[in-house]
Amino acid sequence: MNILAWIVLGLIAGAIAKAIYPGHQGGGILGTILLGIIGAFVGGSLGVFFSTGAFALTAPTLSIGGIVLAVIGAIVAIFLWNLLTSRSAA
Repeated sequence: MNILAWIVLGLIAGAIAKAIYPGHQGGGILGTILLGIIGAFVGGSLGVFFSTGAFALTAPTLSIGGIVLAVIGAIVAIFLWNLLTSRSAA
């Protein structure tokens, strides 16, 4: 059941992050789920870091607060992906 919760959290967070972030992000449903799961880890880790000051690789639960953290993490992941894959104008 935990894997199903991760897939649902990933789908919700990835879809919201793609809707919020400006521009076109590729990938289908699997890309959206993967983005949301990565975002959950990034958001959960940032949440723990800002609340305790220690770095821990963790992810939020399937709750409203967890979805918000996962969406923030997914937006950060999209931003970093765009930085890594964008070609320079020069």
